[in-house]
Amino acid sequence: MNKELLEKIKVNPDYQKLVKTRTAYAIKLTIAMLVVYFTFILTIAFNPSVLATPLSANSVTTIGFPIGISIIVFAFVLTGLYTRRANTEFDDLSNKIKKDMGVN
Repeated sequence: MNKELLEKIKVNPDYQKLVKTRTAYAIKLTIAMLVVYFTFILTIAFNPSVLATPLSANSVTTIGFPIGISIIVFAFVLTGLYTRRANTEFDDLSNKIKKDMGVN
């Protein structure tokens, strides 16, 4: 791509909307993941007895295990949410920008 085309794309309102929307969404998902993860880690560091509580009276499995698995599942869910939005809204905006600029 030449510099002229890049400058045209940068000033395109749809491109600016795409960058702003995508960045804001990624930041929100990142903050959600960091809050969940660091809450778990800080609980391990400062109050491990909470996570060491057995699931039932005769259980050797503690509550920390399903919580840990839930955090992993949460990460997959966030990835799925981002992918779904990227494949619809963000791709639509990208294709519109390409069409407006005459780029294949």
